[in-house]
Order: sequence, then C-alpha cells, then structure tokens
Amino acid sequence: MNIILLGPPGAGKGTQAQRLVERHGMRQLSTGDMLRAAVKAGTPIGLQAKAVMERGELVSDEIVSGIIGEELDAMGPDAGAIFDGYPRTEAQAMSLEKLLADRGRTLDHVIELEVDEDALVERITGRFTCATCGKGYHDKFEQPKLPGTCDKCGGTEFKRRPDDNAETVRTRMAEYRAKTAPILPYYEAKGIVTRINGMAEMDEVTAEIEKVIG
Repeated sequence: MNIILLGPPGAGKGTQAQRLVERHGMRQLSTGDMLRAAVKAGTPIGLQAKAVMERGELVSDEIVSGIIGEELDAMGPDAGAIFDGYPRTEAQAMSLEKLLADRGRTLDHVIELEVDEDALVERITGRFTCATCGKGYHDKFEQPKLPGTCDKCGGTEFKRRPDDNAETVRTRMAEYRAKTAPILPYYEAKGIVTRINGMAEMDEVTAEIEKVIG
C-alpha cells in the first residue's frame, strides 16, 4: 500500500501518519527528513544534495527522486510508503509514478485531510502547554480543572508557541493550497483522491482513513 497523505499544518496529518506506521508497518517518507539523513550518511546522492544546499540553491527534482528511490529500495517489497511533502508539482507526480512502477509498485490512494480555515485558526491559536511537563491545553476546548494549575504535574507556568498565531496559520494555509493545487487535478483524473474531514475527532479521522485503505 502506497499513499500520499495531504493536509495543512494543524490538520493532524503527523498524528495520522504515525498511526499508519504503527498499525500497518508503513514507512513515512518525508523529503526533508530523507534529505538530511542522506547528507548526514554521505551517500552519493546525499553528497550531491549537500553541494547544492551549500550553494544556497534548491535541490533538484532529480536528486529528490534519487533519494526516494534509495529509500524505496531499502524498505523491501512488503512495506508500504506514506509520502509526505512530495510530490508538489505535476512533474514530480509523474516522476513518483515512474519510481514506483520501476519497483513494481503503484500509488493506491491520495488522502487529503480537509479543514475549515477559521476553525483551524481557532484550534491552533488557542493552544498552550504546561512549561513543566508539556501537557497540552486549549483556551476553549481544554482548560486546566483548577485555573492556572496543571492537572498532570501541578505546575503553574504555561507557554504558547510563538508561531501559533492567526497570521502565521493563514500564511501556512495559503502555502499549502499553492503546493497542493498543481497535483490534485492530476490525481483526481486517476480517481484516487479521497477527502476526509480533518476537523473531526482524531479517532474518527483514523477510522475514515482505515475505511479508505481497507
């Protein structure tokens, strides 16, 4: 099973990908992580990528494809892949198709976690955590039982991520739409796109994904 999991920051994509990894033994292939790992390991393609990055240039599609190919070869034939952050253009989508076909694989599903932008802004901007133990809370959905005191450890210091603000969330949404707009029509034409409500409870989203992948 090979799938692309799409969703803007805050949609819960990371959580759902991790659940697929745990339940089905799939590998999450994040291009950013793979590039860093290849550079660190000093593989031939990693060295190419390092030289490009040191020049301050963007890594070419050819190098990214090579790194994905290396990962697919290392995985073995029985493990499924979750593609994260790739492809972002129609050319990359066609390249991925060839990478998979060369290894006797096909792309089975493209799953997009849909969100309501205003609701997502509320979800993200209301988040805060205990500075001591890291337990998460929310202004609207989960306040500490005793105001100002962490339920888990009794700490009284709380913190918010500086980028959890409305402007940043809306910028991320715009970036996400710009990146996914080119590839969705390509996959829709193949009939493999499924949209799931990413604003539902996490377990509900997981159940819907399980229905899709069977």
